[in-house]
Amino acid sequence: VLIKHSLFTVYGRAAIWYGKNIQMIDTIVDAPKMFREIDGLFLENVKFSSAGETIWNCRNIKLRNLEVRGGDYIFMNGSDIDIDGFYLQGNYSFQDAKNVVIRNAKLDSKDAFWKTENVTVYDSELNGEYLGWHSKNLKLVNCKISGTQPLCYCTNLIIENCTMAENADLCFEYSTLQADVNSTITSIKNPKSGNINAESISEIIIDAHCKNPGECKISVREKKTA
Repeated sequence: VLIKHSLFTVYGRAAIWYGKNIQMIDTIVDAPKMFREIDGLFLENVKFSSAGETIWNCRNIKLRNLEVRGGDYIFMNGSDIDIDGFYLQGNYSFQDAKNVVIRNAKLDSKDAFWKTENVTVYDSELNGEYLGWHSKNLKLVNCKISGTQPLCYCTNLIIENCTMAENADLCFEYSTLQADVNSTITSIKNPKSGNINAESISEIIIDAHCKNPGECKISVREKKTA
């Protein structure tokens, strides 16, 4: 099925469910709950203005140049998702999603990537508190991260060449990780194990609730002198 140069108004809610090999190009979608239980979904140059509960339980998804607003709970339970060029405004995105690659995105999304498995994000901006909680094999490369308490309760978290905003505090609680951060980290709290290296760290909190004190190696880079 190929859909091009079309408009789905608000009256078109829940329009495309239980299908295979759907293509949508150069289209505007003003209706929520678009796409459920789709196997094989390709979207290019598509704008969603009210995308609540959209693209649920879908698999084999390829997205190019997508703009999404009002996208709460988008991509829930999705799998095998390939995204390049993406703006999202909507909370609780990608919950329980598996096998996801995202490039060149800006996500304004609280509680993004909860309980995900095998997600990699490149060259993107991730804004929103409680990022990536309870995820497995989440990898962030060349990303900008903001929002309180990011990346807690993660298993096998990898951070490469990323920066963290000042409001990204209380990071990494109970997470196992390998992190290389090219900025100051405001505060780290009770990491479980692994390695964290940053330009500087304003506060390290290891309290009585820490599960493995000393198992996570935390270091800062030596400052170069003239």
